[in-house]
Amino acid sequence: MTVQMSKGRSLALVTVAYVVAVAVAAAWLYWGPGTGRLWLDALIADVLATLVIFVFSRVYRNSSFYDAFWSVIPPLLLLYWWAEGGLGLGSVRCWLLAIVMFYWAIRLTANWVYGFPGLHHEDWRYPLLRDGAGRWEFLADLFGIHLVPTVQVFLGMLPVYVAVTRPGDGLVWLSWVAFVVGIAAVSLELAADTQMHRFVAERPSGEVMDRGLWSWSRHPNYFGELGFWFSMALFGVAAAPADWWWLFIGVAAMLAMFLGASIPLMEKRSLERRPNYQAVIDRVPRLVPRPPRRAAV
Repeated sequence: MTVQMSKGRSLALVTVAYVVAVAVAAAWLYWGPGTGRLWLDALIADVLATLVIFVFSRVYRNSSFYDAFWSVIPPLLLLYWWAEGGLGLGSVRCWLLAIVMFYWAIRLTANWVYGFPGLHHEDWRYPLLRDGAGRWEFLADLFGIHLVPTVQVFLGMLPVYVAVTRPGDGLVWLSWVAFVVGIAAVSLELAADTQMHRFVAERPSGEVMDRGLWSWSRHPNYFGELGFWFSMALFGVAAAPADWWWLFIGVAAMLAMFLGASIPLMEKRSLERRPNYQAVIDRVPRLVPRPPRRAAV
């Protein structure tokens, strides 16, 4: 059961939740007992902020309070690590990374705001997960919807930590490659979402999206999201080439989530609601864009 509330009031309440969450995290960082490791201090603060959002989710019976966490927290982690890491404002690598990060965060948050109808609505996947857990729904909500995604994003942010705290210029050319990859990936997401919004506004009943970028990939927005996190990993490698072997763990976690959970759930729902979606599956690649197959005659 969700709360009936206008979009404006809902956004104001969500904003209050995030202000409180960030304030709790900041209080821990500046007044709590330090661990001596910037990344661990940030992880604890990140978890505390997640728990604040979880409390709001439970009080208002709507886990969509958490939706914006994915794009709101990473820029704050970047700024904290950059400020405390000692590289100062003269690092070209840090500036390139920050441009990509804020482009991504602003785009993704704005897209969420655009599509957010209000707190009378909840992402359809959340009740599915809670109901499937039965009497363990509280734990499914806490871990499956809130804490596990927080950890996944934090894993994706570890290369960012390396990039903005490791001294030296590193591989300057790779920082520029990471910048180009990141800008291209976020621009792909922006184009895919814009095309989808236009389609939803104009489509006749029963049609499925298979136009533009969506004719080359059934989930071009997810491909762009993976490209963004891949660019973050490249920034980490540019700063610490010897650590390349573990800096892609966040990308791997994102890929596992998309292929193992997000995409199968969305495609199952699309098939249930639009039987002609099977024709799209037969013709259009699942994730990596490529020219579509010809329809069977």
